[in-house]
Amino acid sequence: MTGNRGTTDRLRRSVRGARAWARAVVPGPLGALPEFLIIGGQRCGTTSLHHYLAAHPQVRPATGKELQFFTVHHGRGLRWYRAHFPVRPPAVRSFEASPYYLFHPSVPARVSAALPQARFVALVRDPVERAYSHYLHTRSYGAEPLPFAEAVAAEEQRLADALRDGPDAPAAHAALRNYSYLSRGRYAEQLRRWHAHLPADRLLVLRSEDMYADPAAVYTRVLDFLGLDPFTPAAFGQHTRRADRGPGELTAELRERLGDYFAPHNAELAGLLGWPHTWPAVT
Repeated sequence: MTGNRGTTDRLRRSVRGARAWARAVVPGPLGALPEFLIIGGQRCGTTSLHHYLAAHPQVRPATGKELQFFTVHHGRGLRWYRAHFPVRPPAVRSFEASPYYLFHPSVPARVSAALPQARFVALVRDPVERAYSHYLHTRSYGAEPLPFAEAVAAEEQRLADALRDGPDAPAAHAALRNYSYLSRGRYAEQLRRWHAHLPADRLLVLRSEDMYADPAAVYTRVLDFLGLDPFTPAAFGQHTRRADRGPGELTAELRERLGDYFAPHNAELAGLLGWPHTWPAVT
């Protein structure tokens, strides 16, 4: 089943990309570049937020989620990217959501050059929970043979080996996407890269847990940030490409150890954003 899942996703993306190539090479109108992006993080609720925003009457989304233009497909050019967006009147916005954007080191500079006026939304989740969800996700695609504890221990060497030819090599993309269990939870270092290339007021960072607890309130905050009219979708259900199911490899001992690992990174994030707390929530 895991192999079928990966094959189906690759086929869907190949078809979408081929259609974009066809639109890009034929003379005629293409959609404008997007006015905003959901940039991450992975396994943090971006699929749900994508659904909520796509339902807004002033928004028409790209042809699919996770276009990965500013990461994997940057060499295809802006015309290929624009071919994924609808032709739309000035009052209608468009967007895409690629959770890899928050993490990949080359993306902030590329985005700031291509989308100098755009706005960006990031969701961040308890990094321990996010790491284990990421592990289950990678394993569901048949890409992770190791138990969770061993995969975490192997991460540093795996990424170092894959990055020898730079962050845009195929091996680097594969490893950065699949095996960055701890690295992606160090949110402050990722956000500092983004802040180096665009004003902080163009990047809204939200806790996933707050969206899960009160999606209507978080959605209202996102609409206000994006300059969209108030709107209530038909439903605020949770949407995910894969549910967090699997054997309980996140033991209490491992959870505590990972919590200790992330504690200084969480404190750095709170200081960077002026938050009173990150995880666990203080009540």
